[in-house]
Amino acid sequence: MKSRFTSFALGWALLALVVACTAMVAPTFADAGVVSTKPEKPDMKADPRAEIAKRLDVFTDAIRPSALSGIFEVSRGGEVLYVSADGRYALSGDLYDTGSGKNLTERRRIEARSGALKAIADSDTIIFTPRSPRYSVTVFTDVDCSYCRKLHSEIAEYNRLGIRVRYVFYPRSGPGTDSWRKAESVWCAADRQAALTLAKSGKELPSNASCGPTPVARTYALGQELGMRGTPGIFTERGNYFAGYYGPERLLQKLKEIEAAGPG
Repeated sequence: MKSRFTSFALGWALLALVVACTAMVAPTFADAGVVSTKPEKPDMKADPRAEIAKRLDVFTDAIRPSALSGIFEVSRGGEVLYVSADGRYALSGDLYDTGSGKNLTERRRIEARSGALKAIADSDTIIFTPRSPRYSVTVFTDVDCSYCRKLHSEIAEYNRLGIRVRYVFYPRSGPGTDSWRKAESVWCAADRQAALTLAKSGKELPSNASCGPTPVARTYALGQELGMRGTPGIFTERGNYFAGYYGPERLLQKLKEIEAAGPG
């Protein structure tokens, strides 16, 4: 069963933070049971994280103090929520440091994504790599996505530019669909690289029911947790996210910019 926090993550995409001079309207979490009709006074002797974890149904290690006094940051995958110490009030949106101009929320998202991506073993991916890669990206792909096919048609050029591509499956249509079946057929092929190339060119692959478990369900769930907004979804090793198709030269330029910017 998905936690209430997961429900928040799915709903954040529908929320808009409206700022008008000095007024700000925060999203409502009443439907998730976060807001009660009777004010509750927190037990300040207790660990505030324990109360937040209880109310939002998350682990305490997903909670830490934010840059705002008395406000905690709750993260899951690529999503971040700001919560009062008693767990009663929650706010979604990006938090900026007005002195440096840095987006503190995006920095936290990047950290969280990086950790999640490191948990994907190479054995759960299909890799196309040059002999001596300079960069590595993880690409969430859908066999039937037109821009995913365009990206793959240029895979040799990505590799020539020193970019290693780790493919993981994210069939946008979800479990039990034709795209999901094609992803599993690719995974079950003796030569996964060749099978992926054939599938992305529109060729039909034989189904292999005896293949056993595949990583498709796991990587699909991870893509949702990371806040995927369509395919292809490109993630750097540091956790930067590029939504949609980036041609070889454009992606290389982005990777160089991230490298030049350094950590943080």
